[in-house]
This record gives sequence, C-alpha cells and structure tokens, in this order.
Amino acid sequence: MALQNRVALVTGASRGIGKGIALTLGRAGARVAISYRTNKLRAQKVVDALRAARAEAWMAETDVTDPARFKELVESVVRRFGRLDILVNNVGDFEWKPVLESSIEEWHAILVSNLYSAFYGSKFALPTMRRQRWGRIINLGAVGAERAFGQAKISAYSAAKAGLVAFSRSLALEEARYGITVNVVNPPIIDDKELSREEAERITDARFPVGRPATAQDVAEAVKFFASPEAAFLTGQVLNVSGGWML
Repeated sequence: MALQNRVALVTGASRGIGKGIALTLGRAGARVAISYRTNKLRAQKVVDALRAARAEAWMAETDVTDPARFKELVESVVRRFGRLDILVNNVGDFEWKPVLESSIEEWHAILVSNLYSAFYGSKFALPTMRRQRWGRIINLGAVGAERAFGQAKISAYSAAKAGLVAFSRSLALEEARYGITVNVVNPPIIDDKELSREEAERITDARFPVGRPATAQDVAEAVKFFASPEAAFLTGQVLNVSGGWML
C-alpha cells in the first residue's frame, strides 16, 4: 500500500489507460477521484470496482479542455478529500487525418486536448501541492514523443505530445524545490479490447519485440511507480512503455 492516504486525480478514467491507472492507484492505497466527459455508466463501474477493492473513490463529469471546469474539478477534489497529491493528466484525443484535410478547429482541438489540458490541470493543482510540499504530476505522452517523432496523418497529435514532454521538463525544473515531481509516461496504442476495428488492425505483434501489444495495466504500473515514494528523486523523466517498439 505504497500510496496509502494519498489522493489521486485521474482524468478521462472511464475506460482504457485511464481506467487502468485509477484502479492500480486505488489498489496501492490511494483515494481516487476520476473525471469523465460523456459516459457516466462506464465511470460508475470504475468507481464501483475501486470501492470493491476497498479504495475510497469519487467521480465527476467534466470537460478538462475547458480551463474553468478543470479548475472547478480540482477545487472539488481538494474540498472533498482535503488534499491533492497525484495528478494524472490522461485525457488526449486522437485523430488520423492529413494536414491538408484537417480543419483549423480540428487541429486546435487536438492540441487543447493533449497539451493545453495538462497545463490547466497542473496550474490548478500546484498551489495545493506547494502547500503540502509534496506532489506528483504524471502526464501521458506517446511513444517517441521525446524525440519529436513524426508520423503521417497525426501531425497535431505528434506536435502536442512533443510539446507535452518539453512542458513537463520545464515544469519539473520549476517545482523541484517544492517537493513536486513531474514525469511523462509514453504508451503506444494499447490492446484494451475497446478499440475500433481500424485501430485494432494497426496493432500487430510484429511491432513489439516482447511479442505482444501493451495493455492498460502495463502503462498503469509505470504511472504507479512515478507516484510512489521510491521515485522521489526522479523528475523530468520520460518513460516509454513500448515493449521495445521504436528503440
């Protein structure tokens, strides 16, 4: 129970990686708040699973791409639990579309979802973390983001994730003196059984030297490590949970 009595907020935790992170942190002893945007039933199932594991859990419907609503979310968590120790910025929309076919609105939306939302959450969580002299901010990137890796049809997503790494490293330098660490976990597309057929077809064992695609649990374990006391001296780091892909 390495995270006993710590309070964690995981955004976009009704499914996939976010769900896996929320459950893993709860099983490690954290009290867990999750946010969701549309599917209340699915979010409630995550809360029920956390409570079944004897973790204190709470959920809120919100849109973390709206700074006012993200601020309200963070304030609600602090009011309810009395503190906020761990922020996992998991939300990040994804779209396959060439630059020429992307509208300005679509391109901007991907950046806001993947990059701006992490800034919003960090900004609103930091005052509480500074008062505590303890905090963990963990941002979800994408494999290769630290190398500004490019791929056709995901220009906005690639740019946002590369920017997220730079943002995280800068923030790590600013907050280290306050006992706050900032790190990035880079997952690939995961095999979470909830992918569309098109997405699933892109996942092949040939991509992964370990012989299988990543799972939400693989990513969640890396997040748990960065949130743990054992990672207190690690900040500004980027961890690729890739099974050897893109080495």
